[in-house]
Amino acid sequence: MNQDSQFSGEADRGDTRPILIVPYMWIGDFVRNHTVVRVLNERWPNRPVDLLTTSLCAPLVDYMPGVRAAIVWDLPRGRLAVGRQLGLAKLLRERNYGTALVLPRTWKAAIAPALAGIPERVGFVGEFRFGLLNRWRWGEKKLPRFIDKNAALAQPDGAPLPPEWPVPQLRVQAEDIVRWRQANGLSAGAAVALAPGSVGVSKRWTYYPEAARLLAERGLEVWVVGGPGEKGLAQEIVGAGGPGVRDLTGNDLRNGVLAMAAAGVAISNDSGLMHIAAALGTPTMGIFGPTSPYLWAPLNGLAATVVQDKSVLSCQPCQSTICKMNDHRCMRDIAASEVVEIAQRVLGEVGMRAST
Repeated sequence: MNQDSQFSGEADRGDTRPILIVPYMWIGDFVRNHTVVRVLNERWPNRPVDLLTTSLCAPLVDYMPGVRAAIVWDLPRGRLAVGRQLGLAKLLRERNYGTALVLPRTWKAAIAPALAGIPERVGFVGEFRFGLLNRWRWGEKKLPRFIDKNAALAQPDGAPLPPEWPVPQLRVQAEDIVRWRQANGLSAGAAVALAPGSVGVSKRWTYYPEAARLLAERGLEVWVVGGPGEKGLAQEIVGAGGPGVRDLTGNDLRNGVLAMAAAGVAISNDSGLMHIAAALGTPTMGIFGPTSPYLWAPLNGLAATVVQDKSVLSCQPCQSTICKMNDHRCMRDIAASEVVEIAQRVLGEVGMRAST
């Protein structure tokens, strides 16, 4: 995208007030927020962009080009927490933001920007937020994808959607990957990263243990990546795969970022780690069952989109977190051998590109 694009045509080059993005805080959604950052950078190149974040997602900001700072502030999901909202509003007021983009449609997300007196507070109509926002946008339900809804707020009101959005980017320095490998006692060879977790059990492909065993039998190094909630899954996968499989799950999301950056290929459910791997430029295989690749696959594109093709299921995609029909066939009918064959093909293509 160049300086004459539709995103920057009406830019006020004299306005240098910073912009705050109040994003969705799920990991995959947070990665996709970088598209919003890139649109704002293009539209207002002289205005710094900050991201409000939770402590969980904060490490991602260090790898996002075009973001000035992370505003780390944890707010509870289930209650208002007036004191925390007031504290956040005080911090935002001190930073003198000129614009806030409030991506979630919840009224709680708009409270602190309003209390901070940010002059321009942009968001879609929803949840009785009158008075909290002052630059209303309409037509959210007509926008086809999650990214369209979010990135449209970074455009001028009424601007048409572009044919393609700028893709999210995460950048990791090569020396950081070398140090990470050394700290974890890992070789410099190509490895396959497995991300078996996801929000909602219906999105979890259950054959990772068998896939790990098949990959290890073919001489490939295998890493299991995820958060503390995936520790049990990781132990099961390591037990099935043998000494060639490493459990790299842990509490620090930064570890997951570095693992995905170092891997030769990533195999993931529809999850935050899938979006991280794709934004890093790691060849990524996304396994989809109850969710739609059109709606939820990374904008970066995938090395392979893996879906079952043995039968037509009337319930697919259901978008449900728990399978209620057909005994989870949308995921059970994806064989481990099929996924492993695709992974080897992807690794071979990566090797061929590296040698040319």
